Amino acid sequence: MSGGGLLVAGTTSDAGKSVVTAGICRWLVRQGVKVAPFKAQNMSLNSFVTREGAEIGRAQAMQAQACRIEPTALMNPVLLKPGGEQSSQVVLLGKPVGELSARGYHGGRQQKLLGTVLDCLAELRGTYDAVICEGAGSPAEINLRRTDIVNMGIARNARIPVLVVGDIDRGGVFASFFGTVALLSPEDQALVAGFLVNKFRGDVSLLEPGLDMLHGLTGRSTYGVLPFRHGLGIDEEDGLGVRNSRATAPVGEDVLRVAVCAVPLMSNFTDVDALAAEPGVVVRFVDRPEELADADLVVVPGTRGTVRALEWLRERGLADALVRRAAEGRPVLGICGGFQILGEHIEDEVESRRGQVEGLGVLPVRVRFAREKTLTRPVGEALGERVEGYEIHHGVASVTSGEPFLDGCRVGQTWGTHWHGSLESDGFRRAFLREVAAAAGRRFVPAPDTSFGALREEQLDRLGDLIEQHADTDALWRLIESGAPQGLPFIPPGAPA
Repeated sequence: MSGGGLLVAGTTSDAGKSVVTAGICRWLVRQGVKVAPFKAQNMSLNSFVTREGAEIGRAQAMQAQACRIEPTALMNPVLLKPGGEQSSQVVLLGKPVGELSARGYHGGRQQKLLGTVLDCLAELRGTYDAVICEGAGSPAEINLRRTDIVNMGIARNARIPVLVVGDIDRGGVFASFFGTVALLSPEDQALVAGFLVNKFRGDVSLLEPGLDMLHGLTGRSTYGVLPFRHGLGIDEEDGLGVRNSRATAPVGEDVLRVAVCAVPLMSNFTDVDALAAEPGVVVRFVDRPEELADADLVVVPGTRGTVRALEWLRERGLADALVRRAAEGRPVLGICGGFQILGEHIEDEVESRRGQVEGLGVLPVRVRFAREKTLTRPVGEALGERVEGYEIHHGVASVTSGEPFLDGCRVGQTWGTHWHGSLESDGFRRAFLREVAAAAGRRFVPAPDTSFGALREEQLDRLGDLIEQHADTDALWRLIESGAPQGLPFIPPGAPA
């Protein structure tokens, strides 16, 4: 018998689907329910590598952590990684299978993946008591409904109920809820069980007349009103910001300022979250050379467009500023694409197809892009500390000299590695920050007890608390176990013919 299921959809992108899905997962696992997350199709440059070497969205990896299970490719069978305005790399069951334009994908390829997606969901439902699915964008994208495999397309085929989340902080949530339902076909509407209000500020009693009116208009209940809380975002699909930032006084006399170059197609910018979790570390994203002047550490992050990012750095004067920093012995850290940019030259017939391109030349590294993508979970040692990370890249680096550093190299105070996630290793992060502070002349001292893993667990528990305290959990469980209520009314006009 298949386990229960629920699809968490949203009135818009960034309505809170990922957070609500993680919160429901953590609430369920605390009740002793064996639960797994699922997102049929994810568009994101923030990805993760599972233990079996599959690439999936970081949001699904974090949702798996909320479920206290290891993430697998089944949880995100289709991942789209944008490479520009018009095309994306398609990652199927954790492995890249090619580049497609948006027209090519929605024009036929997407629908052909429906069987694979449904097989993955069925396998999860056969293994777990419940599977909490996350939608994408809005379920009322009427221009894409014919080929949809992530919202109502999967809900209809798998016969799972749908909960629509709306971000009231943006305004217009009642119209968004009503309009979302009213633009769906009768068959799709029959699966939309109700609503969940997210990011509410103020007195809930003032909201209740509107919720009652919404119920009268749609025949559907609101399953909870979640209050606005700062710092609850998990590893997101898109958007730029620092999560896990702690407004805590530094242990030493100084703060440490970190500037992250906001390169185009930035990937896995979540790498710097672990820095922001340290008391006294201030992280900001920058796009002008003058913003590097007072930085104690500059991070050149990963990117899906290494050559394009390199050109962007040169156009803005950031490339020259980075070269000067390196020459002056001021700390610079390049991660993945950022590491490649700091090297001598790049030979790329795969990503940009630009052939040989000169890098910034501050690290003795030559990079050649291979068609096969490296997807690994390395473990090693640096600065006398154990380090874990993950690699996602086409570029193969040949290091000709310098001091070894996490399969990359170090020259003076310029560091480069393909390893994402290394800063989440607490001992290494503290040792690295001590080096940076010494080189920058700052009297900064890393906190001796910051545990990034513990902070993540606290964050996931806070999400579970939100669901437990502010949602109708009895009604939610009935929905997961038994499906959408029978006899939900049709709201005209419905989907256009």
